[in-house]
Amino acid sequence: MEMETNIGADEVGNGLETEEVFHDAGDGNCLGNGTREKPKKPKEDEGDALGKSNASSGELTARMPVHKYATHYKMDHRKRGVAYIFNHEVFQCGGLKSRSGTNEDCKNLRDCLVGLGFDVQVFKDLNYTDIEFHVRNAAQMDHTHHDCILIAVLSHGEMGIIYAKDTPYKPDYLWSAFTADKCPSLAGKPKMFFLQACQGDKLDGGINLRTTETDGEIHNTYRIPVQADFLIMYSTVKGYYSWRNTTKGSWFIQSLCEELKKKAYDHDLMTILTFVSQRVALDFESNVPDSVTMHRQKQIPCVMSMLTRLIHFKPSGYSNYSFQR
Repeated sequence: MEMETNIGADEVGNGLETEEVFHDAGDGNCLGNGTREKPKKPKEDEGDALGKSNASSGELTARMPVHKYATHYKMDHRKRGVAYIFNHEVFQCGGLKSRSGTNEDCKNLRDCLVGLGFDVQVFKDLNYTDIEFHVRNAAQMDHTHHDCILIAVLSHGEMGIIYAKDTPYKPDYLWSAFTADKCPSLAGKPKMFFLQACQGDKLDGGINLRTTETDGEIHNTYRIPVQADFLIMYSTVKGYYSWRNTTKGSWFIQSLCEELKKKAYDHDLMTILTFVSQRVALDFESNVPDSVTMHRQKQIPCVMSMLTRLIHFKPSGYSNYSFQR
């Protein structure tokens, strides 16, 4: 869940209805059997689990967006792409509290993504079946002339789950529909997911630092894993609370929007997300003076990347810049 805050107040939390109110809220077999294996044929690759091939009788193909060793994704298609924001404020399951401040997050994020050229669609307080419907529709779209796709979810969460209005679900459903075999028009293109939600109920009390220490070849075709080119960023690390101010919005979405507005055209996205993490980690601290446990807590986002190139947004009309090594 999340923690949330009123003016200057931070909430944290699992979203369950309690009398306590805070100002800042937080949103294969690897063992051997002891027998000697037969020698393997040379120059063969096998999986680490059972060593069986996944190859099917027919091979899937998709359009190649850039040269094999291009350092950057092609970000000058006719359109930037679609961006979905699933914004959850009120719930009908598990006694979850409403998420005050999430509409500010949603507005800021929408404005930021529109400024980057995305076709943004906002969905408010959807049930899980409705989320499924929109995700499935997005996966069935023709993204041939799109740079990428972006999906953001603003909600309550726990370890390994995120909440729709009516039920929890596993967040990996959101991106599993966009693997290259299921959505070939996005093959080789960035697929970005941003999740503002708790991943548990642990708190991060931080630590004081008293001193500072510094210590060529092009192929006509190539194969990629179907799970490649995904970027998933969580507002917090697994097992921990995520904080949200009830008037300004969550620490994570505030920071994401600020960094994108300032640096979107100057740096690649992974660099920008590093500064997002820096801003969340250094500029925010929970303000819950009535609770010793919740007061002065910290937060750090978590990035999971399967990207194979750099994402660098450019203003519309900018020429191709898929540099090669």
